Amino acid sequence: MANRHRGEIEAELDGRPHVLCLTLGALAELESAFGAEDLSALAARFGEGRLSARDAIRILGAGLRGAGAVIDDHQVAAMRTPHGAAGFAAIVSELLGATFGGGGG
Repeated sequence: MANRHRGEIEAELDGRPHVLCLTLGALAELESAFGAEDLSALAARFGEGRLSARDAIRILGAGLRGAGAVIDDHQVAAMRTPHGAAGFAAIVSELLGATFGGGGG
């Protein structure tokens, strides 16, 4: 079960519940992937509200790996949610909200 106080969320992917968490290591992975200099730059980029599908794959993959899953971005790209693209957007929003505060469930 996810612990929101630790920045964890739970999301249904491929018909199963998964815990996601953007740990410090996961955030470092995203800084590298997005070419962000620091956490402030990363948060500002996400705060723009414009994320591509590839961005969502990277964020979800980092969140799954941060929570302990052994998964690569190619596997994440093949996953499904009960609500399609809107479901992925909601999961990303909730995860970013749990990590940086503000928005999200």
